[in-house]
Amino acid sequence: MTKSNSLVKNFKNINKSINSLLERNLNKLKFDNLKIIASNNKIILTFVALFILFVSYLLVPTFHKQIDISKELKNELLSKFNLDFTFNQKLDYNLLPRPHFISKKSSIIKNEENIAEITQIKIYVSLDSLFLIKNFNVNEVILESANFELNNKNYNFFTNILNNDFSNADLKIKNSNIFFRNSKNEVLFINKLNNLKYYYDPKESKNILLSENEIFNTPYSLEVKNHEKEKKLYTKLNMNFIKLQVENIYEYKNNIKSGSATLLFNKIKSSTNYKINQNLFEFNYFDDSDKKKFLYNGKFNLKPFYSSLKGDAKEINVSYLFGTNAIIAELLKTEIFNNKNLDFRLNINANRIKNSRNFINLSLKSKIQDGLIDIDDTRVEWKDNSIITLINTLIFVKDGKLFLDGKSKINITNVKNIYKFLLTPKNFRKKIKTIDFSFSYSFDEKVIVLRDIMIDGKYNQEVNKQLNNIYFRESNLQNKIYFKNMVNNIIKAYSG
Repeated sequence: MTKSNSLVKNFKNINKSINSLLERNLNKLKFDNLKIIASNNKIILTFVALFILFVSYLLVPTFHKQIDISKELKNELLSKFNLDFTFNQKLDYNLLPRPHFISKKSSIIKNEENIAEITQIKIYVSLDSLFLIKNFNVNEVILESANFELNNKNYNFFTNILNNDFSNADLKIKNSNIFFRNSKNEVLFINKLNNLKYYYDPKESKNILLSENEIFNTPYSLEVKNHEKEKKLYTKLNMNFIKLQVENIYEYKNNIKSGSATLLFNKIKSSTNYKINQNLFEFNYFDDSDKKKFLYNGKFNLKPFYSSLKGDAKEINVSYLFGTNAIIAELLKTEIFNNKNLDFRLNINANRIKNSRNFINLSLKSKIQDGLIDIDDTRVEWKDNSIITLINTLIFVKDGKLFLDGKSKINITNVKNIYKFLLTPKNFRKKIKTIDFSFSYSFDEKVIVLRDIMIDGKYNQEVNKQLNNIYFRESNLQNKIYFKNMVNNIIKAYSG
């Protein structure tokens, strides 16, 4: 039997079954039952009529002129969000999932300039406002795949939107980007907007902005609340991948803005106060537990972009800065600072280093410039015996790990005390003024490798032979016996 014959036979069987079912049920019908069905048909017809009327009502916008719809929606958006939209293509009307208009390739105009190019915009309108164009009531707007252009003149574009009335309408932005440019129109950085929402919270009686973002491939979330009467802006920043949370209060009553922020990093709490005057941002930062122990002062100039941070402390924990899970180490690994437009300097002075009695008077100097990161001219004293200075350094990431390469110069101020500390035999105690060497350090593995050592400006082959297979590990550095024996072997090799 062919496939076509089999198909025909199946259809015939189905048809017989349907006919048999109808005959059995129609024979059971009585006259009274027919009356009930007729009565029910009136109800059904009424529902059908109402449904047709409802659908017809929903289709009313399709009879309006495109120019009139576009004009009315523009006015409605300008009134509710203070945003001047331009629809570059036709507005399409859709019923599902609820009445809304869609436009491709629209834009937002601010001060006669395009501030955003939008791939698609969806404008949802209330069901009770479809009959007349003038009664259109927008209750939600969704922007998709938009590119925003911001600079020092309009950097507060998103916070200004919070000043509008969101009690009857929400604004959402999805899968978009913010390009921040300098005065030369060069891109400083790009902020990716995965999801952003403006809405009104009736419980708190204020507008709220919630957003999920990425910057330099680093995810973070932001919450902003605007107290318009008090002229205060509350923000909360979460960077979960480095366990950092920042809560901020910003006052914008006067020309010179000011604010304060609380930072929580790995359960360590600290605070900062700041002020903003045109392009200049100044702040001071301190540890909440003891303001005298931990104090930073910084300046950020946005035109041109330049920043500097200076800090003074009685004691500093270096592991907080460059430890395995430290905030700076984690940020460096993301390579977010490898940007040629960044110019950043960090200088920290500390009298003591935590968990290290021998090293004092640390002067940490770091610089990010032209996409390169270094700690040149960083100095630390080993007791009162020597001064160690780092030069020609470079911090970089390789295979997901953080490294420091550079050179070190040691100026010995009291060689006698060094020999006493090392218990060096007297016949090997030669006078030494300087020691120079190159090194490589792994922050993750806490391993340092030394090479090309020079004593008093001279290269000693025997000394470098001793160092050829030596790797200083943190455990070994903590072992005084190991350290003393290693250094004494080098001194013996140098003395001949």
